[in-house]
Amino acid sequence: MRALKLVSTKTLSREEWLQWRHKGIGSSDAAAAVGKSPYTSPLALWLEKTGRKAAEDLSQKEAVRWGTLLEPLIAQAYAEQTGKKVRRVNAILQHPEHPYLLANLDRVVEGGGILEIKTAGLRSQGLWEEGIPEHYRIQVLHQLLVTGKSWAEVAVLIGGQEFRTYRIEPEGGELSELLQAEQAFWQHVRDDTPPEADGSESSGKALQWLYPRSTATLVDYTDHAAMNALFRELLQARAKRKAAEVQEAILEQRMKESLGDAEGAVFELGKVLWKSSKDSRTLDTQKLIQEHPEWAEPYRITKPGSRRFTVQAE
Repeated sequence: MRALKLVSTKTLSREEWLQWRHKGIGSSDAAAAVGKSPYTSPLALWLEKTGRKAAEDLSQKEAVRWGTLLEPLIAQAYAEQTGKKVRRVNAILQHPEHPYLLANLDRVVEGGGILEIKTAGLRSQGLWEEGIPEHYRIQVLHQLLVTGKSWAEVAVLIGGQEFRTYRIEPEGGELSELLQAEQAFWQHVRDDTPPEADGSESSGKALQWLYPRSTATLVDYTDHAAMNALFRELLQARAKRKAAEVQEAILEQRMKESLGDAEGAVFELGKVLWKSSKDSRTLDTQKLIQEHPEWAEPYRITKPGSRRFTVQAE
């Protein structure tokens, strides 16, 4: 199986490229589509793919900008270290049987492989100690699914000075499982029905964006068995969280009692710190407004209200 070349990217503007991305699931979307992205939930991705919300422009973020600048250097380092030739693929690729599966490749490798190029800061170095982070592995598996290729390698530059390579070959039914999960997500896009929220911060923001204002409506679920069961689970979860928070506060306060005025302590499993922060100067805006309200008036703005979720048990 060979991927189709959907469109050349040589002369595509960023806006045009984003429009093509709306037509399917790209490799950088794959982890989000199957609920494995640490940044984007399926619900947030669904908002983008259905055209409800524009995708965030990451191109000017420092990490992304430096990743783009370093990409050709990392590709060159990979070629020199491995002795394998690499080349660009200036096209958006499309699965021949599932046209909504798309991929952009950093490079292809002689011998039929794919090269995915990454940069990582020192703060994220730990994510690579056990191998390729899961969401990046899914990204590469998606590329293999689209292209029909049997292997890929990931070249990563960590902290600007440590170069590593990792090989990926699909195991067992990985590709078929990924295909099924992506099909399920894309069905939500086709049907224009949102996937379930998954408890992530991304899903919370997506729901707030999807339903920004409330109406004066109180839904009666008193005779709705499923919703009443959900409410009971919510009450139980909140009770457990409250008990855990109280226990944590007790343990923290006992630790502070033991520390006294010491700034911290070390233990067999780690350490705690209770350090004083530096004094800072700040503006007493409340006093300023009280004494000179006319100064503040030109700077007042109206901020849209947000929706607050509260739970009241009978």
